[in-house]
Formats: sequence, C-alpha cells, structure tokens
Amino acid sequence: MGLKWTDTLEIAIQLDEAHPETDPKTINFVDLLNWVMALDEFDDDPAHCGERILEAIQMAWLEERE
Repeated sequence: MGLKWTDTLEIAIQLDEAHPETDPKTINFVDLLNWVMALDEFDDDPAHCGERILEAIQMAWLEERE
C-alpha cells in the first residue's frame, strides 16, 4: 500500500531524506507537490491535493527537522 496525501508525517520523513539540503520554509507548493508525487512509495491522485494538505506536509517536514 502506497503513501496517500493524508500520510503527511511519512511524506515529510521521506522528503527530508530525499532533500536534506532543502529548507522546508523556502520550497514553493508547486515544487512540493512534484516532489511528493515523485516519491517511490507515493500512490495517490494529484487532484486530491490542495493547499491545506501541502501546508500540513510542509509543517510536518519542519517539525521533523527540529
């Protein structure tokens, strides 16, 4: 079973591992959307994503960094 948009913490962990040089505060939502969809385990419809989901992923990523 792949990752879905609601798996924000696991997505954040994988993004942190895939892009350790990136400051989550500086990424725009277009890039964030593309990076999430590029994760090997990600398997969800891009149409099911909105700004709130991307914000939740970004916040989880920031918390993962702390």
